[in-house]
Amino acid sequence: MTDATPEMTIAAPKPSVRTALLAAAIISIGTLLLATFELSMADWPSGFVLLGILPLTALSFFGCCVWTATLLLRIRKGGVKFAIPFLICAVTLALLQYAPLHKVALQQNFHWHRADRERIVARIEAGELKPNVSYSQNLIALGDNEPNVSVGGNDVVVDQAKEGTYVLFLTSRGLKHYFSGFLHVPAGADPKDFFEFDDKPPSRLVRYDKDWYFVAN
Repeated sequence: MTDATPEMTIAAPKPSVRTALLAAAIISIGTLLLATFELSMADWPSGFVLLGILPLTALSFFGCCVWTATLLLRIRKGGVKFAIPFLICAVTLALLQYAPLHKVALQQNFHWHRADRERIVARIEAGELKPNVSYSQNLIALGDNEPNVSVGGNDVVVDQAKEGTYVLFLTSRGLKHYFSGFLHVPAGADPKDFFEFDDKPPSRLVRYDKDWYFVAN
């Protein structure tokens, strides 16, 4: 009598979407961070680095969108989970288009560094800190021992005017004398009277609080 051999069935492994999820999350987060802090990276010399990072990030995000879109074809066999990577890219694209990412970054920068900047302004007004850069009578190099409150070497720009002292803390410093930053003005003074705007009015002028403005030339 021959023994019957039971048939053994091997379940096929379920398709995984883990790699796509991880890649979509990493690329999307990197894209959002770059879009948020792009302006603060525009100072010399990181501006040249940014010229390479921007197109590479854009190309990576575009490729991720196309790749995750092809995964939608696998929903029928693999389940709705294959739509999640594409949804991550779609939400990221919507945030890039409609969310005020740079505005949020500036607000955080202003509030995080406000106390340190106001202490430096007080020291400048008291005469404790004075211009100390040989090639400019309007620059104060704070050095490494002071809080990092200004990009491009932690230098601040000062203007001794009749109404008081203007102090500019840079958030970006680019080529061709482009800059942006938070300007502290004397009480009741006009930020447009800052000496950097003698030839041309600021291209951006946003009031953040009493005597504080975000400016760009």
